[in-house]
Amino acid sequence: MHSQLSLSSIGSLIEGTHTNPSELLGPHPVDYRGERAVSIRSYQPHAKAAWVVDRGRGLRLPMRKVHPAGFFEGLVPLAGWQFDGHGRLRAMPGEPGAAGSTGVTDAGRGSSAYNIEISDISGKTTLIQDPYAAPSILTDFDRYLIGEGRHLELYQRLGAHPRAIDDRSGINFAVWAPNARAVQVVGDFNGWDGRQHAARVHAHLGIWELFVPEARVGQKYKFRVLSKDDGWIDKCDPLGFAAELPPLTASIITDLSTHSWSDSEWMVRRAETNPLRAPMNVYEVHLGSWQKGPGRVHGWLDYRDLAHRLADYCHRMHFTHVELMPVSEHPYTGSWGYQTVGYFAVTSRHGSPEDFMYFVDYLHQRGIGVLIDWVPAHFPKDAHGLRRFDGSALYEHEDPRMGEHPDWGTLIFNYGRNEVRNFLIANALFWLDKYHIDGLRVDAVASMLYLDYSREHGQWVPNQFGGRENLEAMGFLREFNTVVHDKFPGAVTVAEESTAWPGVSRPVYDGGLGFTFKWNMGWMNDTLRYMRHEPVHRQFHHGELTFSLIYAFTENFVLPLSHDEVVHGKGALLAQMPGDLWQKFANLRLLYSYMWTHPGKKLLFMGGELGMWNEWHHDVGPQWELLDFETHRGIQNLVAD
Repeated sequence: MHSQLSLSSIGSLIEGTHTNPSELLGPHPVDYRGERAVSIRSYQPHAKAAWVVDRGRGLRLPMRKVHPAGFFEGLVPLAGWQFDGHGRLRAMPGEPGAAGSTGVTDAGRGSSAYNIEISDISGKTTLIQDPYAAPSILTDFDRYLIGEGRHLELYQRLGAHPRAIDDRSGINFAVWAPNARAVQVVGDFNGWDGRQHAARVHAHLGIWELFVPEARVGQKYKFRVLSKDDGWIDKCDPLGFAAELPPLTASIITDLSTHSWSDSEWMVRRAETNPLRAPMNVYEVHLGSWQKGPGRVHGWLDYRDLAHRLADYCHRMHFTHVELMPVSEHPYTGSWGYQTVGYFAVTSRHGSPEDFMYFVDYLHQRGIGVLIDWVPAHFPKDAHGLRRFDGSALYEHEDPRMGEHPDWGTLIFNYGRNEVRNFLIANALFWLDKYHIDGLRVDAVASMLYLDYSREHGQWVPNQFGGRENLEAMGFLREFNTVVHDKFPGAVTVAEESTAWPGVSRPVYDGGLGFTFKWNMGWMNDTLRYMRHEPVHRQFHHGELTFSLIYAFTENFVLPLSHDEVVHGKGALLAQMPGDLWQKFANLRLLYSYMWTHPGKKLLFMGGELGMWNEWHHDVGPQWELLDFETHRGIQNLVAD
């Protein structure tokens, strides 16, 4: 038997540069001496010999070593096998076995037709399943939606998903990398050697996909991407559901279907409730520093422990919701989560995805809503993340005047690209769907809306009308809000928008951006400025106190005393108050009383209810020991009342 493949194509496969390895590998119908046959090809660099094992007929047919690097090919008569409508080779039920065979076994009836047996240099034999015999997980409808940039459940198709094909199980991997020359799947299941697991490409979509029978839930993996210019680079999965504890960077195969939810009563009630008319008293929390536990890495408590502690505390303090600073995976703890790499992965600092599901579930059962901070404005430059994912500016802009944030040294998403918008909107829906999150607080909205945000003249590119408004970001935010409100009634979206952009919390059909609420940054800045004045001087600054009532009903406002007001040298709220010790406490009580009587929902950052002296640091957290003093307990009691 002579192979119909060219040595050059086999060579490119072995070098890892073949753009579509499924054209060579797996089962392929051929004509051999006038008869229909199947050519089965496999690349096994560690094998000395290989055989095709016919699962239905009990045949064990030798494969020819076509290339010394380990490319094998076996020719098998098609009799007893058939290609189904998906191009998958299957054993025909009821087909009699060949002469000398043991006949058709139950395992072979209607299932994948064959395995491959390999023998290494030591003589050890291993039976493996052929990853290239599996059909694509993508349906025609999936391909259409992905091509349109409107696949709202993108997280059900891309990434790593447990999959059963007939009587076989494994993991299906898929990633978007349209400008890559090749993509390999590497991980614990192949010793981080991707030569045997080169993904096949859906060229019109730019998606690389492979079913790996040897892979299992809990194993670590990455995508090894060959760019046109930069060679091979290992990337974590943009849609991975879990990741290693930083500074390690691998993604972890995860099954999100294992948790049994018990919050149905909460979810039904939420869908029937108008959040604009419901009370909202939000406790903003950084999980890594809210409370510490002895014997834990960096003192971090796990999600289950945090659930019980937070639920008890919020219930006692009469908070209706917690707002979590970003819980998506981020490499740098000091970024507080706002430099996200794993948008679909809950941070492993506090446990597993199922642990976080328990966290949300338990708070819901205790009647407490869960909001999370979400960061679609920018992402960091870490080499294993989204930056130049396939060697090109894929998620970001190529032009640094549009693609790089001058303040934070991060990259800005390209909202004009359908696939990027689809990635972000699917990510928002993912948190609401898989984790039952009650709402998203969108970070740094102003930086998204203005092309000249923190840029000098000549450092930004005007829009098509010559203006500074980012029309693509506007379109993205409107689409995001429309889809969220449509798919998850009762869920809220909150904008951290620090300018006077009109209609942030007005419906899209009314010309607004569609958010449920907007943080009232003007109220926060004016009120704190007023409170910092000595009382004797406040008579000259009453406008700072009253101005917010002029526009209090132009948006659906949240009054935020957030983490941003107690960091970067600003000091704690108590320390910002004027006067002696007694006066500082009196002024802080006055601030909180004014806040709770002013129109708008309320938000207070953790530690604010204690009357902390020190500004917040992510490694330290609130000064709980202050509750030994009556004055600080008084502040806490005031907030609780």
